[in-house]
Amino acid sequence: MTHQTDRLLLAPPQQPDVERYFEIFSDPDTNLFNPSGPLKSFTDALEIFSKNLLHWQEHDFGSWTIRLKSSPAHIIGFGGLSYKKYGNDLKLNLGYRFDKNHWGKGYATELAKYAIDFGFNTISKNEIWAMVRPANTVSIKVLEKSGMLLADELDDVPGDVKSLVFKAAR
Repeated sequence: MTHQTDRLLLAPPQQPDVERYFEIFSDPDTNLFNPSGPLKSFTDALEIFSKNLLHWQEHDFGSWTIRLKSSPAHIIGFGGLSYKKYGNDLKLNLGYRFDKNHWGKGYATELAKYAIDFGFNTISKNEIWAMVRPANTVSIKVLEKSGMLLADELDDVPGDVKSLVFKAAR
């Protein structure tokens, strides 16, 4: 089922989308704050993308493909809600990654606000979490504009500063 915001079309991913997934997630610019860095191989992309598809099969929601209503044939990013380990705890995580050619236009905030509303009002969740590296000030602003509040820190990258953990509660 496709969902819509003012400017975006959000749809469950399909297997052929893995090529676009690899293009976006292997770009060093889209991974500036990712401690693991960009995806290094198409095989890695296939493995992670398969887990995303499995999440959809198991939960009937997950990370959507993101397209512009004005250009529906082209995927500009991936994002949404999925379960993720925060240390030893499994939490409903808001995540997104956009093609760098679509940065600075408010799409991440538009997606984040929709995903939070979807989490609370469509799938009836009480909490939504997001993790961000402290230097990623743009994503921090997206989370704040989306109504999320700084809730904690998580020591998830050995030998580096702790990640910031944001939370939205119903």
